[in-house]
Amino acid sequence: MAQERVDKLEAASLLPEARAHRARDLGRWLPLVPVLLFLLGFFVAPIGELLHRSATDGSSAYYKIFTDTYYLAVVGRTFMLSAVVTAISTLLGYPVAYFLVRHRSRWHRALIVILLLPLLTSLIMRTYGWQIVLARQGLLNTLLIDLGVIDAPIQMLQTYSAVVIGYVHLFIPFSVISIASVLQTIDLRIEEAAVSLGASRFATFRRITLPLSIDGIVTGALLVFMMCNGAFVTALLLGGNSVITIPLLIYQQFTLTRDFQTGSALSTVLLASSALCLFLQLSLTRKPYQGRAL
Repeated sequence: MAQERVDKLEAASLLPEARAHRARDLGRWLPLVPVLLFLLGFFVAPIGELLHRSATDGSSAYYKIFTDTYYLAVVGRTFMLSAVVTAISTLLGYPVAYFLVRHRSRWHRALIVILLLPLLTSLIMRTYGWQIVLARQGLLNTLLIDLGVIDAPIQMLQTYSAVVIGYVHLFIPFSVISIASVLQTIDLRIEEAAVSLGASRFATFRRITLPLSIDGIVTGALLVFMMCNGAFVTALLLGGNSVITIPLLIYQQFTLTRDFQTGSALSTVLLASSALCLFLQLSLTRKPYQGRAL
């Protein structure tokens, strides 16, 4: 009896501490409630409805997408277009990022402004700007005629090349920023040591700088690829009906043909490609940052 009384007294003494501990845990998680409710209402619920619509009628919409040659061509064209834009953005973005990080000249700030200024401008305004440049009576045709390069205006709008140009202009800043952020973390003493040991500048870049900046290249490339897959306005205004991609086809399915099952299935395919890009980014960049400044 005495031992039971002691145990009860000890339990009673620990009760306020346990309650305080639970209160602290509740207070720690309470700020997350609005965020969780927001994600549930505006992310999880719409995606659930999308998956439900796409799976109606025995998932026949998915069967049509992956067996019909027209839909397969649209899916392949979308991914190929994204791959082309990603490759161009990476090849053009790496030298710009390298210059921004390694060279401090009087043009440094001007280049940063040129790089970031498009991000502060409306997407539609930038696309309309390319329409003015690439029109038959636009700036580029007029310049080529004045220089004697061509005799008559050539068709630049409503072409595959116009869409590529517009996409590269839209997404190359993301590639530059991703690469530059990783280049800044590379310890310059490693490159200086390689040069002092007799390595050429090119060999130092190829064997040290480039491998250490792979994370930025991969992140920027996957980011551009993912954003390019979902781009809609630029392809519509610069490509018209000549370049049909998945987002344009989704727009047609929902607004013109009213085929919600197919539109939802195409949206799910686009969502799956974005999820795959995020998975690849996490998998390919999960490496130790050896030789980098902390």
